[in-house]
Amino acid sequence: MNEETPKPPSRVGQGMDYGEQEDVQQVHAAIQREKREPRVGAEPLSIWLIAVYGLAVFFGGAYLGRYSGNFSGEALDPYGGEPQAMTKAAGPQGAQQVTELSPRDRGKKIFAANCQTCHQANGLGVAGQYPPLAGSEFTTGGSRRPGMIVLKGLQGPVTVKGQKFGSAVMQPWDKTLTDQKIADVLTYERSEWGNNASAVTAEEIAALRKELANHPESFTEHDLMAVPADAELSGGAPAGAPPPKPGEQAKPGAPPQPQSSPAAPQSKP
Repeated sequence: MNEETPKPPSRVGQGMDYGEQEDVQQVHAAIQREKREPRVGAEPLSIWLIAVYGLAVFFGGAYLGRYSGNFSGEALDPYGGEPQAMTKAAGPQGAQQVTELSPRDRGKKIFAANCQTCHQANGLGVAGQYPPLAGSEFTTGGSRRPGMIVLKGLQGPVTVKGQKFGSAVMQPWDKTLTDQKIADVLTYERSEWGNNASAVTAEEIAALRKELANHPESFTEHDLMAVPADAELSGGAPAGAPPPKPGEQAKPGAPPQPQSSPAAPQSKP
């Protein structure tokens, strides 16, 4: 009877055998074959995506180069620079005639850009905060009072149309707006919302600016009340004269007499 060859005893549970070099190398080889985890954002861009981006940059640059107005601030800002806006009107036999905007139309744009936030588009202001311009005695009277207010500013309190505005503050515009722009916006305010007062010219604002050159502070209600309500700027139209028609300049009237147009009031100490 044949005897079976005894099997070697199992090594399970005998602990790690450091002599088994073949098994250790196989385990390490399996680990080395593992791929690293992909990292988001490190993938290369597609060649088609690069081409699309390149075309977008090219056509964008071409568009800006053609319609940028030479990157001039006056060309891009509809309210900046001297007023040169023009409108086209159809003439006889379909011919195009170029007509310059009237001072009132220019003033409307200046008002929308600088004054409308406080005084509102309807000229009624904000109750308790900003006084109205529609029907205001400081807007519809002589041109000297509103010229003083816009040029040097106004600090409250002030009473307009019987309502008290205790914290009314208006910044001076002498450093921001030109003589022509101040004249245009005053012409618009004095002929809008039912107001019917004379127009204002750039020459009048230039003379007032020179007269008030040494006045450092904004005016108060006391300063304005010291000026007659019908006092006109030098060379202005007579009080109560209707505003000029679109495209026309204000007709100069007789210069005010010394008693009706006193010198600029001094601010209170």
